[in-house]
Amino acid sequence: MTRRIGMTVAILLLAFGGWNIWAGGYIHAKAALAQHLLARAWVRVQAGDDTARPWPWADTRPVARLRSERLGQDVLVLSGGSGRTLAFGPGLLDNSAAPGDVGMTVMLGHRDTHFRFLRELLPGDELSVSDRAGRDHRYRVRERLVVHKDTAQLAMDIPGLALVTCYPFDAVSPGGPLRYVVLAEPVVADGAALVSAIPPATAVAPARW
Repeated sequence: MTRRIGMTVAILLLAFGGWNIWAGGYIHAKAALAQHLLARAWVRVQAGDDTARPWPWADTRPVARLRSERLGQDVLVLSGGSGRTLAFGPGLLDNSAAPGDVGMTVMLGHRDTHFRFLRELLPGDELSVSDRAGRDHRYRVRERLVVHKDTAQLAMDIPGLALVTCYPFDAVSPGGPLRYVVLAEPVVADGAALVSAIPPATAVAPARW
């Protein structure tokens, strides 16, 4: 009887472990495949098709391309910040500025897929954001913050780029109240950052993520 119980427990543990491995692999495979489909839609968007969708039933579309040359990262950003959207790629928050427009551009992404590279970004790193018209907008990382989602604030009327993901990166359970924020300043044509473009973290408008 004891041996039978032990074998049953071992089988259950193996099954549970196998399910976790499959689930983790599925999430990463889904994220990678979505980026390939988004790339095809992005070509149509840049050709002037504002209604291009990555798949027929999609309720979102690619609106920007985010790149970090130093880290070799190149991801397409979707419209909106819902959980359904973020399963396929980073999302441009609805109430934030589009790349190149006046105001703060806020992008959200999952810490274990598309925005995992945020932990490796350093102050001084440059980022490139392409808009739907194919124009490149350059930013330079100014600071990295860990904030509480219910109390954090961003100055939404100040030019800049904010990349947001859950924190800590190695958390066992998803969600949680903490967010990791990378703030970057616009870079002008001569390579200089706009001085004091982004105020300190005690900003003036509530962030919504």
